[in-house]
Amino acid sequence: MDLKIWLFVRTTFMIALLTGLLMAMGYLLGGARWMTYMFWFAVIMSFLAFWYSDQLVIKMMKARIVSREEAPRLYAIVEKLSKRAGLPMPKVAIIDDPTPNAFATGRNAKNSLVTVTTGILELLNEDELEGVIGHELTHIKNHDILVGTIAGALAGAVVYIAYITKYLAFFKAIFGDLSLDRFLYALLIAITAPIAAVIIRSAISRRREFAADEGGARLSGKPWALASALLKLDEAVKRLQEEQRAKKKAKPLGNPGLAHLFIINHFEGDPVSKLFATHPPTKERIARLRKIAEEMGVEFPF
Repeated sequence: MDLKIWLFVRTTFMIALLTGLLMAMGYLLGGARWMTYMFWFAVIMSFLAFWYSDQLVIKMMKARIVSREEAPRLYAIVEKLSKRAGLPMPKVAIIDDPTPNAFATGRNAKNSLVTVTTGILELLNEDELEGVIGHELTHIKNHDILVGTIAGALAGAVVYIAYITKYLAFFKAIFGDLSLDRFLYALLIAITAPIAAVIIRSAISRRREFAADEGGARLSGKPWALASALLKLDEAVKRLQEEQRAKKKAKPLGNPGLAHLFIINHFEGDPVSKLFATHPPTKERIARLRKIAEEMGVEFPF
């Protein structure tokens, strides 16, 4: 199937899924009129997600676009690897968060953005960071970011709307404006909607992560460095998850609906996220990178 047709089919499927879920919420809360409101909300949201999905995700993640002067090391790596990949120079952004991670957004290569956290900049050395940036640029080159970004924006919207629906259902039930059966159905949808967001994420094939790993390894010329980065990121994320569980008040970076965008899924401590994993196991990714290193004739130190 032609790539553009496949992208259209996948994007249409996600939009239809979100629209159906929103209309179901609307019907249970207010009948046909609210269902119509939710339909038009979904139409507007879908339009915004296509044209402004990168901006929506940036706002959700509280990312800040930086210049060459503000982040010379990061900017130089992105610029060098973009030229090597034959891509336009994407915008570069940083999230002030200790969670070490990175992702790419945008509807196409000309409107793309590579984002990293302060945590990953502190954790990785130059070679490892090149491997990670190469991974994200490969997502851009492979046209992953359109579907991934729209999925992130829509899945994030599902989570937020489900949160609002839950409290709205309680409010309407208390004031007698919602029957018991509709209240229970609305509550059920509000509780299960975040799971729907996870399913949307998992619909994005895990193969794209393997492909991005291979592209990042070949683009940087250092498959061992990307493997080392993945190992460090996996260990650091697990430590942060333990700290967050111990501190109960601490919140993980971003919205669960956006987890598939990152190079490492830092929500994997959640049992539901494990059930619908968006990323292959880190050990499996490293094993593949070892084989790629053999093909490239590059030494793999571990």
